[in-house]
This record gives sequence, structure tokens and C-alpha cells, in this order.
Amino acid sequence: MRALVIRRLIYMVPTLFAISLVAFLVIQLPPGNYLSTYIAELSARGATVDRGQILALEERYGLNEPVHVQYLRWMSGILLHGDFGQSFAYQRDVSALIWDRIALTVVLALVTMLVSWVIAFPIGVYSAVRQRSLGDYAATFVGFIGLATPNFMLALVFVWIAYRYFGESVGGIVSPEFADSAWNLGKVVDVVSNLWAPVLIIGTAGTAVLIRVLRANLLDELRKPYVTTARAKGLPEWRVVLKYPVRMSLSPFISTIGWILPTLIGGEVMVSIVLSLETTGPLLLEALQSQDMYLAGAFILILGALTLIGTLLSDLLLAWWDPRIRHAQAEEA
Repeated sequence: MRALVIRRLIYMVPTLFAISLVAFLVIQLPPGNYLSTYIAELSARGATVDRGQILALEERYGLNEPVHVQYLRWMSGILLHGDFGQSFAYQRDVSALIWDRIALTVVLALVTMLVSWVIAFPIGVYSAVRQRSLGDYAATFVGFIGLATPNFMLALVFVWIAYRYFGESVGGIVSPEFADSAWNLGKVVDVVSNLWAPVLIIGTAGTAVLIRVLRANLLDELRKPYVTTARAKGLPEWRVVLKYPVRMSLSPFISTIGWILPTLIGGEVMVSIVLSLETTGPLLLEALQSQDMYLAGAFILILGALTLIGTLLSDLLLAWWDPRIRHAQAEEA
């Protein structure tokens, strides 16, 4: 196991380098840069453009230098000083902008994952144990609806119902009266009270996937000879199901760790926009639209790093949970 971890960590270094290089080049592909977009917006509003100010900004941010020089400056700042650069649009350090929003995003993603697990586990087990029952058909129908319905559409429907029938304007995790206040018990309670709606909306598709996968895996395990042998020995049905088949079927739940970390950054961008959530997704979209290259590049680099870390964690947890995977990885090492 130790050799596997060391080997994976070594592989992560060139992978992160490749991700940073590709991300920076992709951001540079659209014609122009942030300043050209800024000039176009000023011209559309009929405002005058100070050419001297534009040249000064190009010199300040190094936008008049070749792409490879800009990349080297950006990466040297990250590696040597932990500096992801300056956001053109916000005139602030990229690190400060990202960490301002990461806390709420982390809370939203983790709570969504836990709620998805709590809902999907009993429904998936029941659907497999009571195959072709009325409850199984109902869970299957609801699961297909959850998979087929885009989350942003659910968010729009929820906002309309809340306003049309309850007169409430739904949006945001923090209420306006707590927006500028320091963190205290009242603000924590307010966040918790506003968190349930985005959690249920964002977690719908993930919960439906977990139900379907758990049901399929458990049905496969229940047909294996060791289950028939356990029943022949007279073990209670609940013990036959829970002791081994359920354990062997829970791998999809553990593997969700691999993709939950990247969703801390990418997340459900459209849902966050519809519900006015101050998470990282809308900020990433805004950075890409305005060609704020250091802000967008930092997001993509962090997204890649979290994907690698999440995959490593899920592989280690799966090896700990399932001895079959542990033995296979030991043979590869």
C-alpha cells in the first residue's frame, strides 16, 4: 500500500504540470485578452478609452509579453510564493477571491454528499431486496426522473413555487441581514436554515445515480453462491443481506469521494446562478467570460489538483473497504 501511495504521488507532479500548461494555453486561445474585452465594454457604453492607461495595465500585468513568459511568471509565483496572480476584474489577489468563497462551497458540497448517501442507501437496498415490488417500481421511476431532469430546471421550478405560492424570494445561503456580519451562532443558524434547498436540488441527480448503482450491484451480489450458502445455513435474511452483499455493493458510495472534491470548485454552476449562491462556480464562469486569465487559470489548476487528490483518496478508501481491491493493488505494486 505504501508503494502504491508513493508511486501515485510521484505521478501527480507531472500530471499537475501538464494540467497547468494546458489550462493556461486554453485560456489564451480566444482572441484578445481581458483588456480587449474591457475596451469593448467601454466602447459599447460610449465611454472614452485612455490608451495610456491601457498600455500601463498591459505593462503591469505582463500582457504585452509572449505567452510562455506569462506562463513562467505565473507558475514561478505559485511555486515560490503561493501567489496565483492578480485578478484583473476585481483588482484583488486571486487567492483572496478563491478562499472568500471556498468555505460555503465546501459546506454545500459535503452536506450534499452526506444527504445523498443517507437517502440513497436505504432506497437502494430496499429496491434490490424487494425487486419488482411496488416500492421498487416507485423508486425506479423517481430515479429516472431525477436523472433526466436538469438540476437548474429544478432550481427554477423551486424558485417559482416559492415566490408564487409562498411569496418568498429564495436565493443565497446567507440572508441579507447577515451578509456583512462576522461569523456567530446566528449566522451559522441562518446558513443551516437556507442550506436545505440547494442541497436537495444539487443532490437530486447524484442520489438517483447512487440508488441505481447500489441496486444493480446488490442484485448481482445476492445471486452469488455464498449468499445461497448463507441462507441454506439458516441465517436470518437481514444478516445474510447486510453482512457481505451490502458491504461489497457500497464501493460506489466510497468512490464518490473522487468526484466530490472537484465539485467544490466547479460545482453546479447553473444552480448557483439561479439560486444566487456565492460559491466558486459562478466566479469561475465570470472569469472565463471576461478572460480574467489568472483567476480562471487558478480555478482550473485547483480543480485538476482536487481531482487527483480525490481519486487517490477514493482508491485508498476502496482498498481499505474491499479486500478484493486491496489484493489486486498489492499484486500490481
